[in-house]
Amino acid sequence: MDKLLQILSANARLPIEDIAAMTGMTAEETENKIADYERRGIIRGYSAVIDRERADDSMVTAVVELKVTPMKNYGFDSIAEKIVQFDEVESVQLMSGGYDLGVTLHAKSFRDVAMFVSERLAPLEGVLSTATHFVLRRYKDSGVSFIDGKIDERSEFGR
Repeated sequence: MDKLLQILSANARLPIEDIAAMTGMTAEETENKIADYERRGIIRGYSAVIDRERADDSMVTAVVELKVTPMKNYGFDSIAEKIVQFDEVESVQLMSGGYDLGVTLHAKSFRDVAMFVSERLAPLEGVLSTATHFVLRRYKDSGVSFIDGKIDERSEFGR
């Protein structure tokens, strides 16, 4: 990945002048290169990494493993394109190993996740099986640590 993309990936809110200085380009060259990356679909969007626990967001996050039958002439793309359309779905990845697709989703409750999986994901044509895992705590997400140096007094390992 080039230097500009690395910088934007770490912090897309830096002033353009700072980014330019870090890359050795002018501000105008930097703006043009970013615009080109956006136009070509290399940069797909910008987002903030939110600590949902601190934001008092009671949403539940789940990772669902899907085993699927690839569609003739489309492979896994056809079913992945259907799954990305659901509002609850945060990400979908083609995986190697014991399952084919990894789906990360957010819902209001454990029950809502269960209903989403059983009523919307599992019935999709080509889905052979699902395995749902609930995220209990995030320690790092999108390269950002959620560990703030506090020692958990309940654990002997933290001493």
